[in-house]
Amino acid sequence: MTALFALFMLVASVAPKLVGAQVAVDSMIQLGWTSDYLLLIGIIELSCTLLFLIPRTALLGAILFTGLLGGALASNLNAGSPLFSHTLFSVYLGIFMWLALWLRDNAVRRVFPIHQLTD
Repeated sequence: MTALFALFMLVASVAPKLVGAQVAVDSMIQLGWTSDYLLLIGIIELSCTLLFLIPRTALLGAILFTGLLGGALASNLNAGSPLFSHTLFSVYLGIFMWLALWLRDNAVRRVFPIHQLTD
């Protein structure tokens, strides 16, 4: 799951921003942002992805990514984007990311244990 998350972020989000792809520019404009922030957001996403991939910094990466995804949610909400496909996509992505971290990190599983519902 970690690899899928990282691959998705790198290919679908980071790379288009870093190379200034028109699809990334158009997305920023639709959200009410200028393309001036494209490179900066791409670098922040890349940094968060790398932190998430490194076991010792994975928790920090997940926390920073959560903030980034919250900003994406707020931007989509402010732009009036469709709720379930665009606005809540960052929530879906965040759940997937935290589940991936939970599956690979014992410390996270200790903090967020899942107990059986039956005794």
